[in-house]
This record gives sequence, C-alpha cells and structure tokens, in this order.
Amino acid sequence: MATSGLRRAVFTLLAGGALAQALPLALGPWLTRLYSPESYGQYHLFAAVAANLAVVACARYEFALPMAADESEARALRALCQRVLAGVLLLTTLGAVAWAWRLGAVWPLWLPASVGALGGLSLATLSATRAQRFRALASARVLQHGGGAVGQVAIGLLQASVHGLIAGALAAVLAALAVLRPAGADRAAEVDRAPDWRGAARRFRDYPLLNTPHAFLGALQDTVAVALIAAQLGAAAAGAWGLALRYLKAPATLVGGAVSQALHPRLAQAGRTPAGRALVLRTMALLALIAAPLVVGLWAVAPALFGWAFGAEWSAAGELGRALALYIGLHFVASPLGVVTLAWDAQAWALKLALVGQGLFVAALAAGLAWDGLRGAGWAVSLAMAVYFGWYFLKLATWPVAEVTA
Repeated sequence: MATSGLRRAVFTLLAGGALAQALPLALGPWLTRLYSPESYGQYHLFAAVAANLAVVACARYEFALPMAADESEARALRALCQRVLAGVLLLTTLGAVAWAWRLGAVWPLWLPASVGALGGLSLATLSATRAQRFRALASARVLQHGGGAVGQVAIGLLQASVHGLIAGALAAVLAALAVLRPAGADRAAEVDRAPDWRGAARRFRDYPLLNTPHAFLGALQDTVAVALIAAQLGAAAAGAWGLALRYLKAPATLVGGAVSQALHPRLAQAGRTPAGRALVLRTMALLALIAAPLVVGLWAVAPALFGWAFGAEWSAAGELGRALALYIGLHFVASPLGVVTLAWDAQAWALKLALVGQGLFVAALAAGLAWDGLRGAGWAVSLAMAVYFGWYFLKLATWPVAEVTA
C-alpha cells in the first residue's frame, strides 16, 4: 500500500483521536475538583486491573484478524474470540466477588462489566482495522475517551465517588462498541455457515502462546505500579500517579493508536522486506521528531502547569510529570511500534524483550520510591527505560529482512 494511503488513514484516525483526547484533557481540571485523590487512586487501581484482564480477554486472537487469509477465516477468528471472552468473564466474576469481599467495598463488582466491554471493544476494533473502516474507528475513539470524561463529570456532579469514575468510563466503552458493530448485511453473512473456529485456534496458536503473556505482563506492569505506590504512599499518591500518566500518555494514546491501526495492515502486506523495514524507520523518525519538544516542554513547565490546572493538592503529579518526561517521550515513539513484531512474526523475541523491560520498570519504580517517593520513582523509571527503549529501537532499525530478487 502506498505511503499516501497510510498518511490518509493516520490523518483520519488522528482527527477522531484529537477530539477524543481534547475532551478528557479539557474536563480534567473539573474532574479533579469533583473527585478526590483517594477516589482517583481507587479508580486507577480498578482500571489497571480491568485493563490487565481485558487485554487478554480474547487470548489476543483478535490481533490475528489483519493476518486472516480470507473472510471465512476472519469469521472463524471472531467466533473463537467470543468463546474465549465468555470464559474469561466467568472467571472475572468470581474474582470480582472475592476482591469485593476482601476489601469490604462494592466498587470491585463493576469488574466483569468493564472487562467484557473492553474485551468486546478490542475485538470490534481489530475487525474494523481489518476492514479499514477508519472513520468508524475514529468515531469510536471519540466516544470511548471523550465520552468517558463527559460521563464522569455528569455522574460526579451527583457526588458519586469512585463509582462515578467507573460508570462514566464503562458507558463510553459501550457506546464505542455500538459504533463499531458491523452493518446488518455483514452480520447476516457471519451466520451463513458455521465458522471453523477450532482450525483458526490451531493456525494462530502463537497469539495466545506468545502474545497473550506479552500483553498480560505489559498491563500487569501498570497494575503492579499502582498497587505498589498505594501500598507504600497511600491512595492519594496512587491517584497522583494515575492522573500524571493519564495526561502525559495522552499524546501517545492519540498518535500511537492512530499510527498502529494504520500501520498494522500495511506491514502485514509488506512483510519482513526492505520496504517493510523502511516503513518502520520512517515511522520511528517521524515519531521521534514529535516526541522531542514534548519532553523538553515537560521538563520546563510540568510542575507549574499541573498546579495551575488541577489545584494545589495535585502538585505532586506535576513534579512526577517532570521526572517522567524522558520515559513519556520514549513511550510515545515505542507505542505504535508494537504491531511491528506481530506483522514480522517475531512475537517470541518481543515477549523476551518485554519481560526484561517490565522487570527493569518495576525494579526502578521500587528503588525510586525508596529513594525519594514519587519524584524519585519518576526519575528512576525514566533512566531505566531509556536503556531499554534504546536497545529496542536499535533492534528494529537493524532487523534482518528478506532480500528482494528480480
């Protein structure tokens, strides 16, 4: 596919993503005055656990959809994902009841609904990506991210505490899922004959065997981070961590999601060839040019900006933002490149590298917390992940490719 096609797809997704991120960013100062740091801390722990389960709710089989040989195989993959998701929801319900009983709180009981909605949205997103329905993807991003913030504000006006944060986000995910549902004719085609989901499970077994632990451990990193901060410094500190990362990772969510959704099907077509590697290098260079001023800006103004926007009780999040600036810039570049190893059938290598990176992240976080609280954790994470991401970028830039013969 021509580079111009990739550019158009990225711009379409960016247009929706820009609005999706603008609403939460604009409403954030209002949200921090409706919800306490403690409520944010509980919510970010809940959201981290829900995301941790949701990323593997379909055993990552949905990420094979762009690689499916034909529509029949794609239907089989979707049927397989739905069966896996049903089993995950049953286990999640049991876990949520146990969690709520242990804490003596009601809010963990939202977990099955959140995991089911997020797992279904992932499946719908990859189905739309395969079909290159970029306008629908852009609309869904607006509803999920922007609508979540609107819902949280509306419910927060009723003094709903952590339940308002959870319910607002869940309603937005369900709205995004509705937008991505296929048209009536497409749904009718899916029941035309029984899909061979068992055959699809065998053919794409590398996705649950290699990509599922990769994705689960990547999400577990966020869960462990929030839990570790809450245990050592309290729920308010966990809230500051969650708020800082929500805002600092917003550019990566906006640009990274758009680029990866557009890049994945094109890399799948190009394969592990010089043209495919050249596409990755161009993407990496462009992302680095965007990330550099972001890092410098955070170093310069993050503490003052957070204090002005969110109030004095969130000042710790501003100091953390400055400390995490380098990590945020590197993550901005790396986030869309996760689909490269999927397209190049290098999931085993990616899993090994990710395990190293996640170990470095958690170790640096723990050491930084012991050294200087949240600020120390931010600086330690930035330094450790600079080494990790530097090696990752070097390996992608020098990846062996098949020679093109005349």
